[in-house]
Amino acid sequence: MLALLAFLDIVIHLLIQAVIWLIIAWVIVSWLVSFDVINMRNRMANQVVRLLERATRPILRPMSRIIPPLGGLDLSPMIVTIVLIAADEALRPALFGWLAALVG
Repeated sequence: MLALLAFLDIVIHLLIQAVIWLIIAWVIVSWLVSFDVINMRNRMANQVVRLLERATRPILRPMSRIIPPLGGLDLSPMIVTIVLIAADEALRPALFGWLAALVG
């Protein structure tokens, strides 16, 4: 049972890291689109940008509703990333330590 908990701990850690990297990729791509480095008329570039947007918008939208963009700068990716890092570093070990103590 402890091996299953350790496996779940690793899987959750990797999922949190994947979401963080998706958010970072979205921020970089959105900057490149804003500065007209990426040509959105290019079909492949357009598909990659839309894929990243569809993957990150559900995660970022709740925070964007709470904190609107300030002067055209959207702070929601930074705040969500900080929350995810805090959850990965503090809450995840505490939760799985508590579950391991319950299991035995």
